[in-house]
Amino acid sequence: MSFPATARPRFSFVLLLGSMAALPAVTTDLYLPSLPVVAAELDTSDALVQATITGVLLGGAIGQLLVGPLSDRYGRKAPVMVGVALHVIASVLCMLTPGIWPLIVLRVVQGVGNAAATVCAMAVIRDRYSGAGASILMSRLMLVIGVAPLLAPTAGGLIAGLWGWRATFAVLAVLGLALMVVVHRSMPETLPPERRRPEGLVGALRGYRVLLGDGRFLALALLPGLGMGALMSYVAGSPFVLQQEYGLTESQFALVFAVNGAGLVLGAQVNASLVRRFAPVSVVRVAIPVAALMAVTLLALMVADVGGLLALLVPLWLLLAVNSVVPPNASALALTRHGERAGAAAAMIGAFQAGVAGLVSPLVGVLGGDAVAMAVVILGAVLAALAVLAIATPAYRRGGWVD
Repeated sequence: MSFPATARPRFSFVLLLGSMAALPAVTTDLYLPSLPVVAAELDTSDALVQATITGVLLGGAIGQLLVGPLSDRYGRKAPVMVGVALHVIASVLCMLTPGIWPLIVLRVVQGVGNAAATVCAMAVIRDRYSGAGASILMSRLMLVIGVAPLLAPTAGGLIAGLWGWRATFAVLAVLGLALMVVVHRSMPETLPPERRRPEGLVGALRGYRVLLGDGRFLALALLPGLGMGALMSYVAGSPFVLQQEYGLTESQFALVFAVNGAGLVLGAQVNASLVRRFAPVSVVRVAIPVAALMAVTLLALMVADVGGLLALLVPLWLLLAVNSVVPPNASALALTRHGERAGAAAAMIGAFQAGVAGLVSPLVGVLGGDAVAMAVVILGAVLAALAVLAIATPAYRRGGWVD
């Protein structure tokens, strides 16, 4: 049963789904301040250390494609429990890893486990809401997900400073165990047995084939990935740009990261208000060009090398805030097209989101890892999103959007 857009979900429901959806972000952001230290201690390159961020994203892409059909067959709750348990095991092994390559592999495994929480949270939303209602709830989740960039880097820097970077993985294991307890006790099963899809692997592949045959769905599902690609390019590059290029300390870096995280949260909450008055597609077709303008400004300032740190932070903050409205609206529009296979649809959206971000963000290191490289990759991701929206959907065609 879907609820109307005006129905307000209980705060406890938002908090639960937000905690599930935030697990990948916490897994990334708690560890961020340690990246330069990990490179030094494991005697490896900055690019390989950044690959430990990419590993979580690619693991998430793989995991969501696996978990989505499973959640349509077995319900939402059981896959979450198994996936988060895998996250806990991988976190413990990361804490004990002797080198960079085992760490990268384990981070992929960690991403696979995290995917179960993320895709099931999205599927639960589609089980109960659609259209603007789903977009509003996804925006509200940012209040919870936004805690990751606001607090996790500070907490991670403090933990690493007291007990070393490996202790951050011990904390991630404990957080995973706590989430398992909360899910077991409080998460409702929103997919009753009579609505489950009994098909096995062949049926799951058939479902993906249906999704792959829907060009509009694919375009909409790709937009959150390109938006996440821009965000993760900033996330992967910022520890080196801000700490090494601009000389910020770990605590100063955490503060800047928190301020930018506040921009993400603010943008998402503004979006929740906007979609009560405007269709989600109307918001997307304005937000992406504005984000592109901010990205061009950022790159121009970095190439000109004027304005110092403020020239980086101001357009970046505006870009991240505007960019944050794209994923919830595009995801809601895509999910609305395939409510009968919400798990598989959510999985494909999430896989694109993690996979595209995982492929795009390492380009920052490949291009040199400085502020210009970060701005170039961000601009490329935003321009690609604009091209997809303009070419593969009727968003900019008069009278073209009818659903």
